[in-house]
Amino acid sequence: MAAIHWYQPRNRARRPDAIRVLRDAGRRGVATLREWRRRARDRAELATLDERTLADIGVTRADAEFLVNKPFWRE
Repeated sequence: MAAIHWYQPRNRARRPDAIRVLRDAGRRGVATLREWRRRARDRAELATLDERTLADIGVTRADAEFLVNKPFWRE
């Protein structure tokens, strides 16, 4: 009787690692996009604050303008 050999790829053990790496990269990408969106939203709100509110939080109008004009990808 002939023996039956099942084919198993050699890098089968690497597959979960590759999937994990891709999943983690995707999560980091989504987290980065969320952070950028939060920054854009916060800076837009900062632009709407009046002098009194800015003084309450300890930010000058010049500081606020500087922060508002920063690109969303910069801290």
